[in-house]
Amino acid sequence: MAVTGRLALLALVASALPLFFPYGWVVLAVLALLVLAAAVDFALAGNVRGLNLHRTGDTAIRLGESGQVGLIVENLGKRRVRAVVRDAWPPSAGVTPRTADVDVPPGERRRIDLTLTPTRRGDRSPVSVTVRSTGPLGLAARQLPRPAPWTVRVLPGFPSRRHLPAKLRRLRELTGQQVALIRGQGTEFDSLREYVAGDDVRSIDWRATARRGDVVVRTWRPERDRRIFLILDTGRTSAGRVGDIPRLDCSMDAALLLGALASRAGDRVDLLAYDRTVRARVEGASRTDLLPAMVRAMAPLEPELIESDAAGMVSALLAGSRQRSLVVLLTELNTAAMEEGLIPLLPRLTSRHLVLVAAVADPRVAEMAAARGDLAAVYDAAAAERARADRRRLTAELRGYGVEVVDAGPDEIAPALADAYLALKAAGRL
Repeated sequence: MAVTGRLALLALVASALPLFFPYGWVVLAVLALLVLAAAVDFALAGNVRGLNLHRTGDTAIRLGESGQVGLIVENLGKRRVRAVVRDAWPPSAGVTPRTADVDVPPGERRRIDLTLTPTRRGDRSPVSVTVRSTGPLGLAARQLPRPAPWTVRVLPGFPSRRHLPAKLRRLRELTGQQVALIRGQGTEFDSLREYVAGDDVRSIDWRATARRGDVVVRTWRPERDRRIFLILDTGRTSAGRVGDIPRLDCSMDAALLLGALASRAGDRVDLLAYDRTVRARVEGASRTDLLPAMVRAMAPLEPELIESDAAGMVSALLAGSRQRSLVVLLTELNTAAMEEGLIPLLPRLTSRHLVLVAAVADPRVAEMAAARGDLAAVYDAAAAERARADRRRLTAELRGYGVEVVDAGPDEIAPALADAYLALKAAGRL
């Protein structure tokens, strides 16, 4: 039995009565009445064990959006239940309201509507539902935690989808009316037309030119049905925060935009999340199923505070792909990790695939490099410049191996990666 604050207040008043009434029996009589009233109130309180709790509503919510989950309170007992219900969820679930008052007659049910606005990806489940049933006098209550299991999967946000229409227009220019005029690996012959100033002379068709008497060039269009491998590094470097979000979440956003764009271009897209083992994999998804499959695979991913195994990642990649593909590695340009892990393996990787490394730069480093307020700011600026110099040196070293590099801030990484893909497609390198 839970004694309410009202009963405690009455007990306090009763304990103060001897100050005004010298007779002890009065005090004892008042306390006895209070105990009797509390016992009667407790007996009249609705039976919490007779409640049946179950849920309904959303099972998946995209990060940054809100969803609804309903808690159904059904009274299977014979007595009315007037209760306060506290539905305990993790703070990152963003549940409102946290408590609600219900009045459930016997044989009836009531619904409590909860709004969830999650602040983190992954699966979110309630801890417990605590029901506090009070008596008609409000002096005592029955309280009991009751299970009401439910799981809401918080899917990755896709804020860069606002860039998709513009990128698709550029893609249509490449594959439609305005075709790529640059010869290279991975292009297909499209048609013949007259030469205009600025055309690549390597595209001149000399036989057609001799037949027509005018200079004629071949036009080329990017080849379809190429294979794109998106690799998410889920090791320790992906746990760093850039702005207010983890680096891994920025990489996921960029991967989703590139996956949506490449699938519209007719390319096959596979996803691999790796640190020292495979954390998630998407293979062979159709164009319509690709984004939902990627979102489902990414949702439960969390950074692992371990060093990524570059050799294992390269082996898993080479074992799963024999045709030449575009390998997009979303990781961090960490000098120590790269020099000890990926760089020694690049000749083996670039001999079979076109490799693109995409990294999320921390805008705070640029802010520190520009600061000159006091001595501490000068030291911070020097450290930031050193970090930027190391990053530029590492970028140059990667490009020396024939690796394309995209290094941009959290708000620019997704469109920058999409632009790099389109540039490779326009240049006939895919």
